[in-house]
Amino acid sequence: MSLDFDKLSLLRAIESSGERNSMARKRYQKGQLWLEQDGWHGRWREDVIVNGVRRRPRRHGIIGSLKDYPTKRLAQRALDAHIAHVNKISYRPMPTAKFADFAQNWESKVLSQYGESTAINYRTHIWKHLVPFFGEYSMKDLNPEMIQQFVSTSVVSPKTTKNICITLQSMWTTARAWGYVAHDLMEGVVLPEVKRVQRFFLSQREIQLILARAQEPHRTWYGLAAETGLRAGELCGLTVDDIDIERGMLQVRQSAWRGKLGDPKTDDSIRVVELSPQACAHLKAFLKSWHPNERRLLFATCNGTPWDQNLLLKRRFRPLLRSLGIQVPRGNGFHAFRHANATLMSSFGASQKLRQQRLGHADGSPVTETIYTHVISEDGKRIAAQLGKAVWGVLDPSWTLKENGSGVESPKPLYLN
Repeated sequence: MSLDFDKLSLLRAIESSGERNSMARKRYQKGQLWLEQDGWHGRWREDVIVNGVRRRPRRHGIIGSLKDYPTKRLAQRALDAHIAHVNKISYRPMPTAKFADFAQNWESKVLSQYGESTAINYRTHIWKHLVPFFGEYSMKDLNPEMIQQFVSTSVVSPKTTKNICITLQSMWTTARAWGYVAHDLMEGVVLPEVKRVQRFFLSQREIQLILARAQEPHRTWYGLAAETGLRAGELCGLTVDDIDIERGMLQVRQSAWRGKLGDPKTDDSIRVVELSPQACAHLKAFLKSWHPNERRLLFATCNGTPWDQNLLLKRRFRPLLRSLGIQVPRGNGFHAFRHANATLMSSFGASQKLRQQRLGHADGSPVTETIYTHVISEDGKRIAAQLGKAVWGVLDPSWTLKENGSGVESPKPLYLN
């Protein structure tokens, strides 16, 4: 008798101390099952934690149609499978939150660790598309059917819709790790087909026309973009200390986005790129008229901040292309230089590894080893010399196109998967 009293006292003590808030009830449940016009319905209870307090709300769901489960016994089996996780001995109450609340929490704790350019896109996806659609739903209630409805009613392009779902998948991975959900949200979801995009690259002749018409300091920026294949943000983040004219190379250590400096896109983006003799000669002359700034940026505004690639594209580059009669498909910008660089290297017979190194793509080697090996690469020097001849070599010191400097094929669209 005293033993039973001790057990009862212990249970009461645990309950009053709040320890049971972290544990699920041990009672096995079969749920409730009934048939309506649209099919079999089920109801059960789940343990959740709301603001640190355990609650046991009722859950409701459609188990299946009468065609799927002709008898109540079959429908009960389906319900048993549906609530099996609740009856597991290892089951514990999970935290719960509305999607909008979780999105705010995820933004402050996870999205803050992303690069600025990536974070801006994710925030747009979350607050412009995901929260208006899913915001008032509990995280536990989201399911693949709701995601499919979101996809089918999306008014943005297929590519944007797919990117939004990628953002949602990133959030869901965190939600599973934090214990908010346990199911796969994207299982069976059919995403829209993204058609091949027409990627434009500048021809050698067009690069020559651009450099002949452009004025400094933009001419140097365009020339380096064509020869090195650097991303626009990497060019805007270059400093004079990153350039070694004597050794004929430049180093990519940082990137700029909307006037702010940050880390390059990936670890493989931190690299050394060989420069041609033509580029070195041009940079040597360019640095004589360079205006010093606090951060020693090669291209800086009058306030000493990095160039904004979007403003450069809108205010300088696109008007220049229009004046030259160069038609660029919508959605293409400075990446046309990068594609041109990759195309030229391929035509010169550059190996895939060398192209990956110069463009800052992953090549399977540690970054440090890649950089030091790359500095003394004879292949890199040869390709740089050929790029220099293709980009700068057809221009005389007065930056006037030679009459025999043409003879290059007209631009062709490049289709990429």
